[in-house]
Amino acid sequence: MRMYDIIMKKRNGHELSEEEISFAVQGFTDGSIPDYQISALMMAVYFQGMNEKETIALTMAMAHSGDLLDLSAVEGIKVDKHSTGGVGDKTSLVVGPMVAALGVPVAKMSGRGLGHTGGTIDKLESISGFQTTLSTENFIENVNKIHMSIVGQTANLAPADKKLYALRDVTATVDNLSLIASSIMSKKIASGADAIVLDVKTGSGAFMKTEKDAIDLAREMVKIGTGAGKDTIAVVSNMDQPLGNMVGNALEVKEAVETLNGNGPEDLMELSYVLGAYMLIAAGKADSLEEGMEKLRETIENKSALNKFREFIEAQGGDGAVVENTDLLPKASIVMDIISEEAGFIKRIDTSEIGMVSLILGGGRETKDSEIDLSVGIELKKKIGDRIEKEEVIATIYANDLERLKAARERLDLAYEISVTPVNKQQLVKWVISKNGAKKY
Repeated sequence: MRMYDIIMKKRNGHELSEEEISFAVQGFTDGSIPDYQISALMMAVYFQGMNEKETIALTMAMAHSGDLLDLSAVEGIKVDKHSTGGVGDKTSLVVGPMVAALGVPVAKMSGRGLGHTGGTIDKLESISGFQTTLSTENFIENVNKIHMSIVGQTANLAPADKKLYALRDVTATVDNLSLIASSIMSKKIASGADAIVLDVKTGSGAFMKTEKDAIDLAREMVKIGTGAGKDTIAVVSNMDQPLGNMVGNALEVKEAVETLNGNGPEDLMELSYVLGAYMLIAAGKADSLEEGMEKLRETIENKSALNKFREFIEAQGGDGAVVENTDLLPKASIVMDIISEEAGFIKRIDTSEIGMVSLILGGGRETKDSEIDLSVGIELKKKIGDRIEKEEVIATIYANDLERLKAARERLDLAYEISVTPVNKQQLVKWVISKNGAKKY
């Protein structure tokens, strides 16, 4: 088998076999195939596309390029949740404890944030003592004992995806549906879950800016998951404004604790209930969305989800007292309220700009090696559709550096648009995509 022939075959619009795709992925991973040939193949895929069979083959080849997490020792149906990335998205910190409190094992590998999107691992590391690296034995032991563990992705989890993404990033071949979907799903499949619930974001703060693109990506990922033998469902949710009110690592942990106490923002609570309910359905713990959501509400009311969060933190070396006292989280030294210069209604919040404000403050990474400040961020006092009076606080900035604060303050002004006429609040959950098709929520 020759790489030259594989490139030509795809360049001419023909279907690649599973063996050809596996040969290319394995060769690139072990270094026997040079990056210029893989670059040529990626460009051919970009223009010619991949069908469902090819996309599944690529996903499985990448998943099998490194370690496969064996979760067979975990009792019950293991359900994973994955978000395609957004601003203020701390749902894993809320959904995980709720679902685990109902006996569903949550064995999750999460990534760090890059750019304006936050990473679950970074957020958890703002809790004193919390360990995001565990041995496989301890990871599985925690899941069996308390039904929940979240750790950082191992270096050898789908290494082909890491190498391919780095190459696509510099060869203008990132935004191809099959390549995006296979990149995400290869890591999920390698993580060993039995079922996968996907939160596909759409809007100004999402990778997929339009609803159509988000639906197309969701369909593609559901096909891959189903084809790989995983019960997979996707929810398309709105990222035209940050989720919840807090953006920033420690701030988002604080908001997650408040939410588990029953005092969280309405949008964060709604999305957590929806995603959690589909996780319960996949695990056989609920027969309908309504039943699942009701069970989840009970975990908030009886504090079992909050207690589970504490158990989870302590099991991974963290200070569980943070669930009673969020003042134990890292705090910024400078707090500045941003005052609205006009009255009206919040018409637009450019979510990517809010994410950039957090990045400028030091709360995000410009490169994978960047050091981040866990204490900084933004608190949104008003969301789309809310009434704002002149000289009322529209947002609060938490910072540790005056120069960064000044730059962030200027950027924040660009994120808001105020209307003199009332504005409708936006629908958060838009679509649900399963193997049976797409339906409006």
